Amino acid sequence: MEITDLSVYVVNVGVVDLDDGGIAPYVTNHGQVDDVNRAVVRVETDAGITGWGEMRTFLSPEATRAILEEGIAPWVLGRSPYELESLRRQLFIEYTNADMFFAPVETACWDIVGTDLGKPISELLGGWTAPSVTGRTDSPDRNATQRVDAAYCVGILPPEESRAHAARALEEGYGVLKTKAGRDWRTDVDRVVAMHDEVDGELDFRLDPNQGWSLEDAVRVCATLEDAGVYLQYLEQPIRVDAHASLTRLRQRTAQPIGPNEDTYIARNLREMIERGALDAAVLDMTPAGGISAVRQLAGIAEDAGVPAAHHCAFDLGIRTAAIAHTVSGVPGFTLPMDTVYYAWEDDVLEERLTLEDGGIVVPDGPGLGVEVDESAIEKHRVL
Repeated sequence: MEITDLSVYVVNVGVVDLDDGGIAPYVTNHGQVDDVNRAVVRVETDAGITGWGEMRTFLSPEATRAILEEGIAPWVLGRSPYELESLRRQLFIEYTNADMFFAPVETACWDIVGTDLGKPISELLGGWTAPSVTGRTDSPDRNATQRVDAAYCVGILPPEESRAHAARALEEGYGVLKTKAGRDWRTDVDRVVAMHDEVDGELDFRLDPNQGWSLEDAVRVCATLEDAGVYLQYLEQPIRVDAHASLTRLRQRTAQPIGPNEDTYIARNLREMIERGALDAAVLDMTPAGGISAVRQLAGIAEDAGVPAAHHCAFDLGIRTAAIAHTVSGVPGFTLPMDTVYYAWEDDVLEERLTLEDGGIVVPDGPGLGVEVDESAIEKHRVL
């Protein structure tokens, strides 16, 4: 089987407004989200099997499509979609990291391989290894369901408005809520304390300032939360990337767990942070890593070091959300819930949306990604 064509469609899909029960505008340290451009990648083969991948757009929709169709396609056309490791390891472009643009193509190859073999990607990755079955046990009984836990995500809001989201997350079965931060650390603390009080401590919290604080401000946040009796699941990327000595000092000065994210996008940073003792959790992402195979390698590094891993969300539609769910369920290192905002999309490009259930996502059990892409929906939302 050979890859014969690679096509890219850029779609724009809205996020449900706060007034309508959604999360838009989703305010972060560096902007806000009301709608999102996503690049949907279709890979075709001479066997008549089509695979799908997805990524966010970078620089511009035009630039993203051009890199994929003109830069990445020549590396994969005429190759077998089964050559997953060979394909990702051959890609070397001097002075730049092109891995992120290979990631959706690699996902599409996994989709093709799974379809050809009649197996879901999670099974090809090694079978069901979600947190409920990753621990060693002296009992052969397994009661896991084909569902992965997810963290409910909400942007920067006033403390009282944030309370309503915490209550909703708890009511819908989520065990973890992630909220953005970084514009005013005092208000960030007030929001987390308000949400913690609203649910009587029944939710864990992730706080993500997207590199928005200085080391001293991060220390103040951690100490103030401790004084309020709030202990985070982790504090995500509190200071800028590549400041690993400072990250280590922060970890030494607080009981709050530290979970770098953007730092893990840079080659070898995860291993260096582990060696420095700079993290308690790793927040990984298959797109900057270069695909499912690459993020599996990172998860293995974290697991070997005894560091729990979670998978990041980047306002993903159903194609990448399905890929993440398969990866989290099939790769042992992912022992923390994946982030998701899937519940907040106005629409999707799938014929049937993924199932959200009790604060998690049901992993599709069909071959490959286990989803059917609705090409009419792509045309409906297509901007390029």
